[in-house]
Amino acid sequence: MHKLFAALLAFGLLCGTAHAAKQTQRIVVVISLDGFPAYALQDPRLPIPTLRKLAREGAVAAAMQPVNPTVTWPNHTTLVTGVDAAHHQVLLNGLLTRKTDGSISIEPWRDKDLLVHGRTVYDAAYEAGLTTAQVDWVAIYGARTINWSFPEQPDPNGLIEGQLVSAGLVTRDQLANFDDSSPAWQDEIRTDAAIEILNRYKPNLLLLHLLCLDDISHQYGPMSMASLEAMAFLDDRVKQIVDTLRSSGRPSTILVVSDHGFRKITHVIYPNAVLRQQGWVKDENGKPNWDAWAVPDGGTAMVYVKDPAQRATLVPKLIALFTKLDGVEDVYQQQDLAGLGLPSPQQSDQAPDLLIAAKPGYGFASGDQGAGTGDSSGGTHGYLNSDSEMQAIFLAWGDGIRPGVRLDRISNLDVAPTIASLLGVEMKSVTGHKLHKVLTDVSSSDGSQ
Repeated sequence: MHKLFAALLAFGLLCGTAHAAKQTQRIVVVISLDGFPAYALQDPRLPIPTLRKLAREGAVAAAMQPVNPTVTWPNHTTLVTGVDAAHHQVLLNGLLTRKTDGSISIEPWRDKDLLVHGRTVYDAAYEAGLTTAQVDWVAIYGARTINWSFPEQPDPNGLIEGQLVSAGLVTRDQLANFDDSSPAWQDEIRTDAAIEILNRYKPNLLLLHLLCLDDISHQYGPMSMASLEAMAFLDDRVKQIVDTLRSSGRPSTILVVSDHGFRKITHVIYPNAVLRQQGWVKDENGKPNWDAWAVPDGGTAMVYVKDPAQRATLVPKLIALFTKLDGVEDVYQQQDLAGLGLPSPQQSDQAPDLLIAAKPGYGFASGDQGAGTGDSSGGTHGYLNSDSEMQAIFLAWGDGIRPGVRLDRISNLDVAPTIASLLGVEMKSVTGHKLHKVLTDVSSSDGSQ
């Protein structure tokens, strides 16, 4: 009996060691297709053979709910932290900074440690001795737990950039003027960078963000012919990554996600122009001076009062103004923010005094001159995360993924703990849960999918 017990124990330890070794060797690639709506996967017109193959052979969710606000940086941060914006405090596409002259600005290229209040899955992987990489991920500048990086603003003197130049894939001048090129070309170079990192360095975790679809859908509207072409183009980029991983000889897993969906709009609202009409935005010395200022994000806008001493008198007037404004669905006050998964101004200096939500067909835009409304033929996002058209995509395929799994709606809070499980690392203090039904490496359940 003792010999049998010892044999079973040794077998268990051997299996555990083999399992841990496999996770150490595993490559997990997370591909974010910015602005890819869940409803698009159901459209038979869409030529996306690679994504359909991954969904057929792996796991797919009917929809993945984003967090509020349904914009790029907050949701990409949730994808890697497993917590909502109330906890990680990334509310905008950058850091909201109040300047000494009273103005505010949104500064995207600030260090990750200033932006993200929470531990990420790449932090956990790095601290466990694994290697990490990112291509065009956001809220990640200056991250000390990323081994290799190709940032949103490429550096012609950067390591990966130099290797792409040496391979003849891009020139230094093109890198220096990266924003002057087309969104599709940018995503092609980003994919080349990801393949270079995978082939040369074989990181355990690679985060890849492709965003030409978001640009196209803003300009031409979701599910336009241009949008369909962009999705087909992205499908080819995903295929490049799949082919690269297949040839690597290492166990590999791909998660394909998006950060939010998209809505077509026919009208735009310029909240700062509306504020100017009321005298709360005016010009002094050639610059806008304001008592209240809105930061528009498509389906919602965050309104900030400059002087805290004026909040008690000004906020009720702002509520009355925006409540009766055509195209506004609702106005949320500070006490409502927690229910939306957002921090209060007492919890974060990024939090607004008010959040205004647009009706379907309307979107908020920047600009403080002229009329308060206008027409549009494009698209936007940023609506509340309960909106069916804001739902994102989730597909998982490869090593460690159960084939043929079909999930209902999941939360993007579940992505980070699922990545952590695939890598064999631990993430504490997360709101989400690993997707047990998707994973082959787990046998217990905590009530999640």
